[in-house]
Amino acid sequence: MLRPVALFAGVIAFAGLLCRPVFAEALPAYSPTGPDAAAYGEAEGYPVGSIKTMGSQRTMVGAYSHADQIHPARVIASPAAASTLDRAPQELTLQYNDLGQTRDLEDYLSRQPVTGLLIMQGPTILLEHYRYARTEKDRFTTQSVAKTVVALLLGTALAEGEIRSIDDPVQAYVPELAGSEAGRTPLSALLSMSSGLAFHEAYTGKDDIARLGRALMRPGGLGAQDVGAMFNRRVAAPGLMFNFAGLDTELLGITVARATHMTLSSLLETRIWAPLGAEAAATWTLDARGAEVPYCCISAVLRDWGRLGAMLAADGMWNGHQIIPRDFLLAATQPQAPAQTASPTRRRLNYGYQAWVLPGERRQFMLRGIAGQVILIDPASRLVFVQTAVRKTATDPAAEAELLRLWNALVAQQRDQLPSSG
Repeated sequence: MLRPVALFAGVIAFAGLLCRPVFAEALPAYSPTGPDAAAYGEAEGYPVGSIKTMGSQRTMVGAYSHADQIHPARVIASPAAASTLDRAPQELTLQYNDLGQTRDLEDYLSRQPVTGLLIMQGPTILLEHYRYARTEKDRFTTQSVAKTVVALLLGTALAEGEIRSIDDPVQAYVPELAGSEAGRTPLSALLSMSSGLAFHEAYTGKDDIARLGRALMRPGGLGAQDVGAMFNRRVAAPGLMFNFAGLDTELLGITVARATHMTLSSLLETRIWAPLGAEAAATWTLDARGAEVPYCCISAVLRDWGRLGAMLAADGMWNGHQIIPRDFLLAATQPQAPAQTASPTRRRLNYGYQAWVLPGERRQFMLRGIAGQVILIDPASRLVFVQTAVRKTATDPAAEAELLRLWNALVAQQRDQLPSSG
């Protein structure tokens, strides 16, 4: 449900107070094209492609907005009624300094392959843009944003007593991993990407994340015991070295599902999606055994990603309900990972519980996926910045640095305004 914020301009005259309504201007904006659109398959209507072709630039727009047409996925149903979002009376404008050049949001969209951009403050939409012929009906997959969702689900399991402590080892909940290096790893180390398990994630197509993905998707797939056997070498004691690894989230997801006796999709639906008042169903990609892939691939419409971000910006509170335990969320969005690192990204950012933490005294954090997927959150101002994108490479340091310059300018512009309640 969307509700425009009415704006009344008062003009004092001898006859009294004259009020004229001004209708909302921060409405959705659509474009049939975007940077390098021809290479993304514009002439073919941005084809979805198949498992074999989804990695090509030609099918990225279609695949990233219709992932559930390529891989089997479980539906996360939306509730009967969507929570209300407001719209600002005027669309946000913003300028930012980009390495000595003054740019604005239109410049950014004209240069970066963004499929959807949503900026909110509390429950109020400040800007909503769709590119490459995408609309508010498309479900955008956000890759590793799913990792943070798994951590949030673990937080609810802690609150329900289904998981006793994050100091517990995996084998306390997944007995077939007993005695393996994975089974001996405490949940706290998995949450902070410091399991110490040997795992290399560089998006080369030949690294461990590629091996894990292929093994999960092949006929028969991998069970928990198989995952433990496949990656059973330790390079550091738990909690000593940060190493971004999809394996850590895979083990977390298996643990949460076992501890709660529910699928991850059912947990997301009942504990987050329904109380959030999502406006549309979401989907979660399944492996060959019919289990959700914890480290990847939840697909949802842009405004529901915005609702999730706005709830997190309010420390887990939404429409008067504490959806995520506040203490857990505060811990999750503070630096938790050890200083020693095997990841170049860590030189610029800190890491909490399956979430990136921006440096500085002001608490800000980020849900992040490859190819430009991001949800940036500033709790003090309740600002939320949701971007879905189709960058040609998994990581792009220059584009990511520009995004943070834009974000910092947005926070600086809005920080003196009173945050909206959520």
